Amino acid sequence: PTMAAVGGMAGPALIYAVINHGNPINMNGWAIPTATDIAFALGILALLGSRAPISLKILLTAIAIIDDLGAIIIIAVFFTENLSLLSLLLGGVAIVGLVIINRLQITRPAAYILLGIVLWVCTLKSGVHATLAGVITAFAIPMRTTDITDRSLLKDLEHRLHPWIAFMILPIFAFANAGVSFSGIGVSSFVEPVKLGISFGLFAGKQLGVFFMLLLGIKLGVSAMPRDTNWAQLYGISLLCGVGFTMSLFIGSLAFEHSSFDVPIRLGVLTGSILSAVTGYLLIRFGSSR
Repeated sequence: PTMAAVGGMAGPALIYAVINHGNPINMNGWAIPTATDIAFALGILALLGSRAPISLKILLTAIAIIDDLGAIIIIAVFFTENLSLLSLLLGGVAIVGLVIINRLQITRPAAYILLGIVLWVCTLKSGVHATLAGVITAFAIPMRTTDITDRSLLKDLEHRLHPWIAFMILPIFAFANAGVSFSGIGVSSFVEPVKLGISFGLFAGKQLGVFFMLLLGIKLGVSAMPRDTNWAQLYGISLLCGVGFTMSLFIGSLAFEHSSFDVPIRLGVLTGSILSAVTGYLLIRFGSSR
């Protein structure tokens, strides 16, 4: 999965760079097609029911998680300016606090929420994107069960938060960020380099990068072929990794501050994601019977 995720980030970035290499401003968007929207990709795979073996779902989940962690690292490294050392230091203290309460096996959600809020404020003030605070806080929440409660705090929080995230937060984010005004859109909007770089990066770059690394890993013996799967299904998974949607829109909002890029970004993300979703679904749907 790690090799596939790396290939799935390098392929789209390379294709975007080839299409936009002559324009330094456009090159700011190279990271937009590198992300995978894990919620939408897994949702599409879920529509296939028993035609998608559990090993495929595990593989897609692993690739998407590593891919999104890579996207977060990209955000932290390439979209961060004017760092505040004091805020970073205070954020580091909050992280140490999270580690300590984790090691002490404290299972009160309030403790993690409080330190998570402190970390979020420090991260926001430091100049680093505040998204990292949520990721670090989540890593600190213990997954193991305790002798006292026999419950996993992380699994309990996941169970409680999932309906709110899946049915409210994600739809609101998608609705607010995916809208494209068709007024004034002509043929030129569909051949704009930023739009082409994003759509071809998501659709072509993702599938080629992910599948090549999967093929390489299996042929070299680094990894084994997932159980009960065939090459057509693996290629279908590679296609589904091109569903960038909310993650790509989010990175796009960081890459370009000027509103003139909103339409090409959204058109590119929607085009690439829809093509990847439809072709990936069809390939797994009909490839499972082969």
